[in-house]
Amino acid sequence: MNQLSIDISDLKELPAACKTLIDFAGNIKVFAFHGEMGAGKTTFIKSLCKYLGSDDNFSSPTYSIVNEYQCQSGKIYHFDLYRLNSAEELFDIGFEEYIDSGNYCFIEWPEKALPFIQKTYLSIVINQNENNRYISAQIKK
Repeated sequence: MNQLSIDISDLKELPAACKTLIDFAGNIKVFAFHGEMGAGKTTFIKSLCKYLGSDDNFSSPTYSIVNEYQCQSGKIYHFDLYRLNSAEELFDIGFEEYIDSGNYCFIEWPEKALPFIQKTYLSIVINQNENNRYISAQIKK
């Protein structure tokens, strides 16, 4: 099985959804999050970080492009590439080193980065309908 669907109608369901997604991912550590502005990408990533054991202060890395959090198994890198203007900026921040680090990499607005991900990753689409979120995940090689 290389596809997964999760429906979330209440924020209380986030921890179970995180467990389901992490279990589905197995050894995959690079997650590319797609969804419209306000779909809940950052909220879901914060929940994933908490599920992975991070107690850090979470914020969207919109201006810094990447935030680093500590968790039980090492580090988590949270990217927000919305303001990225070019692929050159990816290389300037050392994107390839982050991706190859073996740590979790959660990437919001990944479209400019996808050509440079040379490993299996999880593509996650978050859609919304009123207060419900529909998450679909697919393993990409």
